[in-house]
Amino acid sequence: MLRRLLLVLIVVAIVVGGLGFLKYRQIQGEIAMFSQPQPPATVADTRVKAMTWQPELHAVGSLQAVQGVMVSNQVPGQVQQILFESGDMVEKNQALVQLDTEVDEADLAGLEAARSLAETQLGRNRRLLADRAVSQGDFDEASSRLQQTEAEVAAKRAVIEKKTIRAPFAGQLGIRQVDLGQYLAAGTSIVALEALDPVYVDYALPERELAQIAVGQTVEARVAAYPDASFPGTIQAISPAVDQATRNVRVRALLKNPDHRLRPGMFAKVATLLPEQDQVLTLPREAITFNTYGDSVFMILDGEGEQAGKLVVQRRQIQTGAVRDQRVAVLSGLEEGDRVVSAGQVKLRNGAEVRITEDEPAGSGDAAQ
Repeated sequence: MLRRLLLVLIVVAIVVGGLGFLKYRQIQGEIAMFSQPQPPATVADTRVKAMTWQPELHAVGSLQAVQGVMVSNQVPGQVQQILFESGDMVEKNQALVQLDTEVDEADLAGLEAARSLAETQLGRNRRLLADRAVSQGDFDEASSRLQQTEAEVAAKRAVIEKKTIRAPFAGQLGIRQVDLGQYLAAGTSIVALEALDPVYVDYALPERELAQIAVGQTVEARVAAYPDASFPGTIQAISPAVDQATRNVRVRALLKNPDHRLRPGMFAKVATLLPEQDQVLTLPREAITFNTYGDSVFMILDGEGEQAGKLVVQRRQIQTGAVRDQRVAVLSGLEEGDRVVSAGQVKLRNGAEVRITEDEPAGSGDAAQ
């Protein structure tokens, strides 16, 4: 029994020793592997470039028609003709709706007959007054009667004219809101009319920017419907007062809109252009690591000592500014011509050796100039 137990202990010792030896060899291999120099990481590079940027004041606003009304009727009547289609382009004074004027024209005929009679009576009294056959009072009464009938005729003609509803200015019509045969009370909405070229964009800027803006200054507007298009314009008016609630000043700019792509009510991003500023240091956006502790880049430097003749990287904290066309302004921390990593930063650490790939990533060129 004792010999059997001793034999088991010897077998267990041999197994444990063998496993320990294998683990020891594995650890030694890993130590040897990690002690070997790591191959250089492959990265893309770019350089800090000085570019000419035009500073801008950014805001959001809304587009407004230079002229826009809801066309309505001044006098009541029944719709006899509709002379437009929804969405039509119309000229100033173009007829849109014709109301029934049959009764008014009959009244006008009666008034014109009364005027004719008044003219005849006045002519007769004028001759009789010369012969002193009528009094001056009778003549004055006949003259007043003629003036009254002429006024009634003019008033009735004005009513008939107002029953032809016309476009007050050139523009584009909206959706028709009346039907043939419908009776319209005075002031009934018929159709919206908007003048689309040019259009206004209204926006607000903080009061601290008031000294940098002036009437005639250039602006550029962008809308979501055409994200790749920019619509230039000029400031037309600046509010004389600052809003006490927001401390903003209201600004109105005029935008040309010959193709009618801009529509009243659109949301717009507006950039007010300031005088050009030269030599802004910039980097592609992808070259910068952004985080809550500050922005940084990996600078590419020539190695020293054991790394002489090789390229190494060093993390550098920088201060960034405005972003434009995927390039970021560098306010401090770098100088023009400094070489930085533009792709592959995740696998890097301070002092790591790198190898530069030949392909430069998109966005590191000069497209923003």
